[in-house]
Amino acid sequence: MPTAIAVTSRELVLPPPDGQTPSAVVLMPPDVQPLDDALTETAGLLDQQGYLIVVYPAATPAPFVRRLHTVRAVLESDRIALLPLELPPLAVAVVARQLRQLSMCDFSPGVLACAARLLTHYVHAGALLGSVAKLDRVPVSLTSHVKSWVPGAQFAVLAHPTPQLVKVGGEAVLPGPGYATHLTVARGNLNNHGHGHAGGDWINAKLAPGWGVQGVEEVPPPHESAAWWGTPKLIEFAAAIPDLSVLYQLVASVRREECHWCGFELIGDRCAFCSAPVPRGDDILALTQTERPALTSR
Repeated sequence: MPTAIAVTSRELVLPPPDGQTPSAVVLMPPDVQPLDDALTETAGLLDQQGYLIVVYPAATPAPFVRRLHTVRAVLESDRIALLPLELPPLAVAVVARQLRQLSMCDFSPGVLACAARLLTHYVHAGALLGSVAKLDRVPVSLTSHVKSWVPGAQFAVLAHPTPQLVKVGGEAVLPGPGYATHLTVARGNLNNHGHGHAGGDWINAKLAPGWGVQGVEEVPPPHESAAWWGTPKLIEFAAAIPDLSVLYQLVASVRREECHWCGFELIGDRCAFCSAPVPRGDDILALTQTERPALTSR
């Protein structure tokens, strides 16, 4: 059966790269959708699609996260995978789009869900900021905090894979990927606060050529971005692999195993559906002495 990809806001649904890539389901927060409606909608999705993979920023508000877990628990469904990603919002949207591309391939739901963690390692995510005074998700020096109060100051911040911060206009640059990527850019209101068009110039004239990206795409900014970066004065960017054939080979090359707890096929060190870790060494011996839990129907 097919697998549906879901996200937690409309801005996390990026335009498809082709005419075949399916869209994503947008789940509503508890202050917008009553629990009964959420249960009915999710149950319908499972009937139609078979499996549901929910991708969302780890910084998603707690009430929304509780709603996701409540729906999964009330439906008693082991066909729902909840995947919080420790990435900035735009990068989460990029990974969700990659999963939408891969959902057309012959991967099992367990492998597809686990692929999310694998794909995060190949995303370079950052932002151009007008202030780092309230940035608490990336290490910022006291000097940078002081400089952020200087009118017109801009900072280029890399949040993933290796946090780094440089002042725009200097010689320092952000380290980019060593493989072919496509750059997705989401503009906040940085240019509306006296910074002119320098931000756009820096991304197009410095970042994109320096990273050797194959193309640049502009999308609306996720509404979660301002809170994540600590300021609405930003231009968020994320570089990721756009080619489906490359993504397929990347996922297909990883060793597959069966989850000892729920039976799903997986890659990596943890099942994406039940979160059980893959046993290693002495853990395997302990498991052989423990009765395997009964599986619920899928």
